[in-house]
Amino acid sequence: MITLADLRSAQSRLTGVAVRTHLIELPPPVGHSGVPVVSPILPDVGIPNSDRLLLLKPENQQPIGAFKLRGAYNKIASLSDAERQRGVISYSSGNHAQGVAYAARSLKTKAVIVMPGNAPAIKREATANLGAEIVFVGPGSDERKAKAEALAAQHGYIIVPPYNDEKIIAGQGTIGLEILEDLREVESVLAPVGGGGLISGIAAAIKLTDPDVKVIGVEPALAADAQASLRSGKIVQFPAEQVSRTIADGLRTQSIGPINFEHIRSYVDDIITVTEDEIREAMKYLSANPQTIAEPSGAVATAGFIFHANELPKTKVNVAIISGGNIEPAVLEELQRG
Repeated sequence: MITLADLRSAQSRLTGVAVRTHLIELPPPVGHSGVPVVSPILPDVGIPNSDRLLLLKPENQQPIGAFKLRGAYNKIASLSDAERQRGVISYSSGNHAQGVAYAARSLKTKAVIVMPGNAPAIKREATANLGAEIVFVGPGSDERKAKAEALAAQHGYIIVPPYNDEKIIAGQGTIGLEILEDLREVESVLAPVGGGGLISGIAAAIKLTDPDVKVIGVEPALAADAQASLRSGKIVQFPAEQVSRTIADGLRTQSIGPINFEHIRSYVDDIITVTEDEIREAMKYLSANPQTIAEPSGAVATAGFIFHANELPKTKVNVAIISGGNIEPAVLEELQRG
């Protein structure tokens, strides 16, 4: 389990590397029934007297367009010089791939990434453009992991896991530290859940600092293995055929990591799910402001806030994480046109 000292060390390593993203105030529009609805217009400024205020943490503004740079850089920067000389390898559907490639280039080490062949083109191309060597496999997250481990054993690469690693968790957790620094009044934080690295770090940072703040995970109903795991008390794995159906490509992991599960059990208050239509509507809502454009995975926390208020704590000051904005141009154009 990570400590506040681990989180502070990660924050120090990331100074001048990761963007210090700032909260954007955003209350959801409310219909006549009092139920939040999606509007084509995104307010620039929140309503001070709103009963349920929403602020967004725009990690889409990172150099790679997603939060993953934080954990990847913290992990690779923590390696010895001898380890970095061996090169690093990871497995990812896209955003972690870019984070590892970016960090490896900055720290002058070779990066090999195992990616699914169905990863969005924008993420495949961005990873290659950052200098990483890419190996393609099938859609299953277990298949990516197995291939990376085999290549690491063959070539001596250091594995940089996408989520099941304390250095990765601590790097992602710097988001939680920043939220508390910028908004001491925060009562609830919503974060997307894939493999569990992001919510593990954020939840640890928040609960170790202020245990009264609620931390809620949000994931697609098609890939709700984290919710099933939390509620059953053991890690539950979903089939690749099912999780690959969600539009949220960054959350298609089949199960959360064991290290992540321990953090989630200790620090996360609940995990809720959203539908594919709700994810699309939240993307459309967020796309009206260039600062908050979100890829499907990046929109799930906002979707949870807008469409599932009855499942959330009755808190007035809330933050949702936009975890990434690497959306295919055609998809963005379709959203804005529709």
